[in-house]
Amino acid sequence: MADYYSVLGVPRGATEKEIRSAFRKLARKHHPDVNENDPASEEKFKEINEAYTVLSDADSRRKYDRYGDDWKRADRFDRGGRAGGGGFSHFDMGDSGGMRGGRGSIFDQFFGGMGTQEVRPPAPAEYKVEVSLEEAFSGAARRLQMQDGRRLEVKIPAGVDNGSRVHIAAENTHGGAFYLVITVKDHAKFRRQGKDLYVEVEAPLEDAILGGEMTVPTLTGKLALTIPQGTQNGRRFRLAGQGMPTLSGAASDPKSDVKHRGDLFATLKVKLPTKFTDEELDLFKKLRDLHSNSEEKSDVEDPARSAADDGTGKE
Repeated sequence: MADYYSVLGVPRGATEKEIRSAFRKLARKHHPDVNENDPASEEKFKEINEAYTVLSDADSRRKYDRYGDDWKRADRFDRGGRAGGGGFSHFDMGDSGGMRGGRGSIFDQFFGGMGTQEVRPPAPAEYKVEVSLEEAFSGAARRLQMQDGRRLEVKIPAGVDNGSRVHIAAENTHGGAFYLVITVKDHAKFRRQGKDLYVEVEAPLEDAILGGEMTVPTLTGKLALTIPQGTQNGRRFRLAGQGMPTLSGAASDPKSDVKHRGDLFATLKVKLPTKFTDEELDLFKKLRDLHSNSEEKSDVEDPARSAADDGTGKE
């Protein structure tokens, strides 16, 4: 197996930044999308990914520096060394990548028969995935470029939210299990809060005064909403069951059945006209006079209220 440091072209004392920089440079050069139908380049890309996966993680790099190609069995080596009470010589890695100062073959003989020993698997990898609000509503699919060069299509369940972790089981990947960490993009029209959605809708002044019907957008189409006479600006209407779906199980289970829906809250914004005809202005003036006369008449009929309004009233 090739030495990981040699694969990336960096010295053993390379910093994390140097390793990351070398990986990016080589990955761009040998990426399958850049070198189509080139098996040699694809194989090189896999080697680069494997080397970077190990060396970019402080724990796995430490094990690799000490045990070389046997780094995955480092935990077993360490347990065996403690149990043997010093029965094995210390060894570490030289610049050539081989063992020195010890009897490496003894480890193979000793640990070869320890099939019953528990080996803790590495933590699953994570892949960040960004989806639109519409995709979070209905579910989506993504094609991922795996670290070993393979491409895998994964399913994202309906109802995911920012920070949702979708577990992709090993049997679905023909490899190790991993998680999708979801980010939902902001929407130009809807605001999301949990499983509820919020939207603003405009209505003309005359409809707010006289009552009427307005159209409310949803993620599945449009709905008609009747607004009553005298509706105030900023009034909020609740449309039950028109919000986001909720997963019946944990968000990490991509096979969970979607049950329940949140609500959609539509806030009315009264749209005032910016231009008026002379006739319209006359009508508004008459309306203002009518309101003024109506209030004066009400005060005359209820003098106690009138006195209270001007601060001179007594209880």
